[in-house]
Amino acid sequence: MKRVGRALFSLWCAGAILAVACGAAGKPNPSASPSPSPAPSGPRVAMPSGATYQVELARTPEDQAQGLMFRESLRKNTGMLFLFPQKGVHKFWMKNTMIPLDMIWMDSDGKVLFVSANTPPCKADPCADYGPEGPASSVLEIAGGMAAKEAVRPGVLLKFIDVR
Repeated sequence: MKRVGRALFSLWCAGAILAVACGAAGKPNPSASPSPSPAPSGPRVAMPSGATYQVELARTPEDQAQGLMFRESLRKNTGMLFLFPQKGVHKFWMKNTMIPLDMIWMDSDGKVLFVSANTPPCKADPCADYGPEGPASSVLEIAGGMAAKEAVRPGVLLKFIDVR
């Protein structure tokens, strides 16, 4: 009986030591420095505020017709950049768009020409169209209200990064 008791006690001690060791191994080392976040990649637009927005590119007529239709939300600091092969008058509407958007028309240098802020979704036909009467080369769509927060207004420059 003593042997069994001693064996059980030894087994219990070994289990306790193992549990403590495993628990300590899973805890982060407070003195270790956190690993840096990976640098953003892919197409981006730098705002006058210093913020950078990850953007989806809409180059084809099909992508441009679809735009941000049927999206129920946009992640923070994201949007869609419409790139046109030729500068021209490019009017946008909000049919089948579920969320308000800020739409920003730019020339080929990224200079802001016109901003349609907090553009509301179209609830019923006919839908209004938005945009300047003059030619533009690109349009950026971001969440409604963000253009003002990012200091975007006519005359400022937006910088395209890794937009090919």
